[in-house]
Amino acid sequence: MHAKGWKSGVEPRFDHHPHQNPSTHQTRSRRMNATPQVPHADARMPRQIPFIIGNEACERFSFYGMRNILVPFLISSILLGYLPAGSEREAMAKEVFHTFVIGVYFFPLLGGWLSDRYFGKYNTVLWFSLIYCAGHACLALFEGNRTGFYTGLFLIALGSGGIKPLVVSFCGDQFDQTNKHLAKIVFDAFYWIINFGSFFASLFAPLLLRNYGPAVAFGVPGILMLIATIIFWMGRKQYVNVPPSGPDPDSFLNVVKTALREKRAGQSNVGTDMARVAMLVAAAFLVIGILDLFGIAPAWWPEKLGFVIMACSALGIMIAFGGWGASLQLERARGKHPDAAVDGVRAVLRILIVFALVTPFWSLFDQKASTWIIQGNAMIVPHDQWWWPSWLIKEPAQMQALNPLLVMLLIPFNNIVLYPLLRKLGFVVTALRRMGWGIAISGVSWVVAGVLQLWIDGGAEVSLAWQSLPYLLLTFGEVLVSATALEFAYSQAPHAMKGVIMAFWYLTSTFGSLWVLLTNAGVQNDGFKAMIASTGLSEPAFLMFFFAGFAFIAAAAFALYAKRYPMQDNYRVAGVAA
Repeated sequence: MHAKGWKSGVEPRFDHHPHQNPSTHQTRSRRMNATPQVPHADARMPRQIPFIIGNEACERFSFYGMRNILVPFLISSILLGYLPAGSEREAMAKEVFHTFVIGVYFFPLLGGWLSDRYFGKYNTVLWFSLIYCAGHACLALFEGNRTGFYTGLFLIALGSGGIKPLVVSFCGDQFDQTNKHLAKIVFDAFYWIINFGSFFASLFAPLLLRNYGPAVAFGVPGILMLIATIIFWMGRKQYVNVPPSGPDPDSFLNVVKTALREKRAGQSNVGTDMARVAMLVAAAFLVIGILDLFGIAPAWWPEKLGFVIMACSALGIMIAFGGWGASLQLERARGKHPDAAVDGVRAVLRILIVFALVTPFWSLFDQKASTWIIQGNAMIVPHDQWWWPSWLIKEPAQMQALNPLLVMLLIPFNNIVLYPLLRKLGFVVTALRRMGWGIAISGVSWVVAGVLQLWIDGGAEVSLAWQSLPYLLLTFGEVLVSATALEFAYSQAPHAMKGVIMAFWYLTSTFGSLWVLLTNAGVQNDGFKAMIASTGLSEPAFLMFFFAGFAFIAAAAFALYAKRYPMQDNYRVAGVAA
């Protein structure tokens, strides 16, 4: 469940970091050549770990508390009062939500870069946490001011995204060879606390919005984020602070640039030409997006293709065609860079194709907090049924609490029951097969949601309890995809490229929300609306079946690529430091 932070089942690499502060720099050669320490049976848990775990618990509640009420608030707020109540306002609420999600999963690139290059993890987390707190304050204070509220969303996306790639790896830095066997306990606690925070935030934030209004509903998560920041700050004198690594001459980007710039006599430069064309197209997209941002885009440019869509599209073009071009000429980087670095880039480029085929899954998954809430608002909450917990579940948005609850149940069920059973029956449960099936099952969940929408459109009173079925299917798909993808990527990428892989993994959610924004922009076209009307389906039902089909196509493409994917094994040999 990548949207809830780290939960891949793979621990970050921390076994080569010494206990040191930035003021006690050691050279890389001394760290690499140090004699490996033997784990101590009587080793103690680092005293600073509770500060990090407490920070994570409060931060996750704060994030999901505001995220899970964002769409219901926008639909009913005066911020979108310029739009008529109904489908137009709902579409704009979805657009705002998915634009926010794009930011949350884009800014890890910035946070990771600042941490690794300049400030270190502790300082970067602390400063971005303060930005995060300011964003929450804006939401609570400017519930009726569009500029102030959207500024708050931007600050939360910046702050949340900025710390997202750092907290878990910072936790790993607190261990060394003598106590690393205790780290699994901590990462299990991380996994549990992430779901704990998400579960209770999903349950109680909608009730706060319903009973006390948006100022309180957004204010409480803000207070929890402030508490999270204070808890993190309180451990400052006990943390192990590994210094930033600084520039890496053999980084992913440096190897790619060398491959594209290096010329060979008698060889074509098709990869370089491809990258140049991609840069020109991306630059044009970005310029148009900036012009649109300031209201001076060409008159012929579609209004819905604004800055966010164009900027994300530009990034996607650069990654796709720049990566393709680099792969065609990658061997030219040998000699300029170590073979291990070149091979690592080759591995990352292969993994990027896998990640690209996962992006449709996130376009389905993240809509549980937008499209499915809107659908739930049209359903009947079955308070008259004895089995319905009316004392707790009062709002459709609270159905999101099923997701973390089911994750906590499904992961042990899969590992203890399902996967062993499949192996006994002769099925080889590989990582790629799990991911492919996860994408397909997510598509099935949207078929079920589409059928429920047909019932609603037909005038039937549909119980909100029926949403439990698509939630179950979507969460099962999520466990197969998200809890597997990083494990797969970890085994495929060499150690030096694992940080790059994490950055690209976060971008899969960014591009998943981009698919949603592009689709929402498309349905505003009169010709597209006429085409939907000709099917006899309502727009919500059509889009649900559309996204289901999108997932099925992605699953089929994933299966085809998986058959020819050259599997690697880049786990560290026991007893050998990375």
